[in-house]
Amino acid sequence: MTQALSSRLATTHHPLITPQELRTLLGSRHEIALLDVRETGVFAHRHLLLAVSAPAWRLELLIDRLVPRRDTPIVLVDGREDIAHRAADKLAALGWRNVSVLQGGTEGWAEAGFEIFSGTNVPGKALGEVIEHRKHTPWIDVDELDTRIARGDNLVVVDSRTSEEFNQFSLPFARSLPGAELVYRIRELAPDPETLVVVNCAGRTRSIVGAQTLIDAGIPNRVVSLKDGTMAWLLSGRTLAHGRSPALPEPSPSTLTSARQHAAASASRAGVEFIDDKALRALEAERDTRTLYRFDVRTREEYVAGHLEGWRWAPGGQLVQATDEYVGTRGARIVLADWEGVRALTTAAWLSQLGGYEVFVYAPPPLSAVVTGPEPVRVLPFLPSAPLVSPAQAFHLIEGEGEGEGEGGDGDGNALVFDIDRRAGYERRHVQGSRFAVPDRLPAILGKEPDGIVLLVSPDGVLARSVAAELIERTGRDVRAIAGGTEAWVAAGLPVVQGADGVLTGDDDHWYSPYAHADLATRDAGFRIYLDWELGLVAQLEREADVTIRLAPAAV
Repeated sequence: MTQALSSRLATTHHPLITPQELRTLLGSRHEIALLDVRETGVFAHRHLLLAVSAPAWRLELLIDRLVPRRDTPIVLVDGREDIAHRAADKLAALGWRNVSVLQGGTEGWAEAGFEIFSGTNVPGKALGEVIEHRKHTPWIDVDELDTRIARGDNLVVVDSRTSEEFNQFSLPFARSLPGAELVYRIRELAPDPETLVVVNCAGRTRSIVGAQTLIDAGIPNRVVSLKDGTMAWLLSGRTLAHGRSPALPEPSPSTLTSARQHAAASASRAGVEFIDDKALRALEAERDTRTLYRFDVRTREEYVAGHLEGWRWAPGGQLVQATDEYVGTRGARIVLADWEGVRALTTAAWLSQLGGYEVFVYAPPPLSAVVTGPEPVRVLPFLPSAPLVSPAQAFHLIEGEGEGEGEGGDGDGNALVFDIDRRAGYERRHVQGSRFAVPDRLPAILGKEPDGIVLLVSPDGVLARSVAAELIERTGRDVRAIAGGTEAWVAAGLPVVQGADGVLTGDDDHWYSPYAHADLATRDAGFRIYLDWELGLVAQLEREADVTIRLAPAAV
């Protein structure tokens, strides 16, 4: 390792902020980004309520999206400051200029007497529990639903999760209608005002939020949430369907008019602010001093077909459920593009009630210029790029066949290969011969492995190349990334396997869903723990001073 490059990784002592000082900042209306730089699964066990998961080894891919303004005050958190100072070094090298570290980390926060939370997307999930607690959102249990289905009652069940989640598993009779699509499309599925509308999700949050969205919008139907969602359905011994991908129903002109009226009423009660072109340009002109996020909340297909240049995609239901995955700066401005007068309005209404941001809705002019294709991923360079190898060459290296004639390989032994993205994805499909480890644990793992080539793989290869570059500088090992990742490996017809064999770092990478357990007793125990955790959020929030949830009054 050269002295110049090693100096990039030398930990500097960055300014510290005490738990008391941080609590004061979080209670103010000023911008602040509170980032927990541990791996997401570690974060999920113990963290501050308003902390956003931003693992240190993924910052090159995440930081520009989470905290776009370089002068934003950033406070980094870990367990005991062991990772945060290194992450602060990286942010400084990438151009963020106002970074400090929480003194004592998460444990210092707890020792100061402040609340510690577990789980992921906690603010959004807490919103659902607060809604049910304060608004008494009506619900139906799985036994009553099953009885009604069996006798042919006039009802429709809509699943408010994403279409991708619905495809993985669903109630056999449910229709997919993601959260932001509910008001927009419900009349196509329930044109009869006497039809009972049941909203479900995998657990509780999106069932409750989805049902209350329709109730607050004032649709004429009776609406209920399915108590405890598909978890309760499975706990009762029933089964789910898999692999379903029904098309979303398209609103007719008459139902769209009604949907607009309902959405506008919800937005008005929540205090959503509308802006025109002039106001949007004014917000954009201030981006150097006030953070601005711009989101298109329509379906993925609509976004890809044409969106405003520079606007990110965030399906509306997920933007409410998992705000912390899209927005890293508290006190920032959020503008939602409103293409048809429904989905941005219903999304903005809940974001306004969640609190912590200034929320605006912007209607693009009919002849607005658009760009096509998925949202680009911007990777910020921190170190010189790591070497790439093609899937075919990686296969030969793993099999111990060297690098090929004239390519400088020594052919000694088999290359080590590590999948470094998500354990769940690894278990579904991974490169034959690979093992799974989170990046943060790789330096220690490699310290116990024999010398030789190390190959990293991630789904598309982007994370692998970024991590490989840093791993080279931290360990001095010959580390390379598989170009195109697992997707390219599969496209090349190379062997993949399934299962948990080779998982080295447990659930460090992500919160491990109970649904992933093959053993039904373990799965069901996980369901009960999760549901109890969600139900306990209201009481825990009452002990937390920085809660900003302010529910709008009910329709008169």
